[in-house]
Amino acid sequence: MNESEILDLLFAILPAIVVGLISFYFFHTYSKNEENRRRFLLLREKQKTSLPVRLQAYERLALFLERVSPGKILFRVAATSEDPKLYANLLIANIEQEFEHNLAQQIYISNECWDYIKTAKNATITLIRKAGAKENIETADELREVILKSLMDKQSPTDAALSYIKKEVRSLA
Repeated sequence: MNESEILDLLFAILPAIVVGLISFYFFHTYSKNEENRRRFLLLREKQKTSLPVRLQAYERLALFLERVSPGKILFRVAATSEDPKLYANLLIANIEQEFEHNLAQQIYISNECWDYIKTAKNATITLIRKAGAKENIETADELREVILKSLMDKQSPTDAALSYIKKEVRSLA
């Protein structure tokens, strides 16, 4: 083969190679876009089914925070005796029971939100324990009064967690 035949062959093959490369590029781009579109559609469908479950988890945790709020739990849980230590233990046991009942909801919410909820629960328990440890309290009613008076000076520990839940739910919409 001489030089002119090689050049003729090269000129004949070169357009086919260029067309092949352009075709490959467009096919690759098209398939990538189709894959991204399918992923987007699947994600949108998944969000349609998971969003109601997540919102329900937020609702249940908001209800939990309302139920264990010191002001509300004191009126919901009646003292079984006049001993303030027994009443404090009853309140704490009630909070722990409510928490365990809603423990599974943590898989539907962010870790930061769950930390707020745990902190609110622990702060409420600490508030009750501190009030129950005071020595001048002799009855369950006095314990109730001390806890309610301490809430007059500052906001309830559950309020911060509740406002965080609201903020996070607003970001979902």
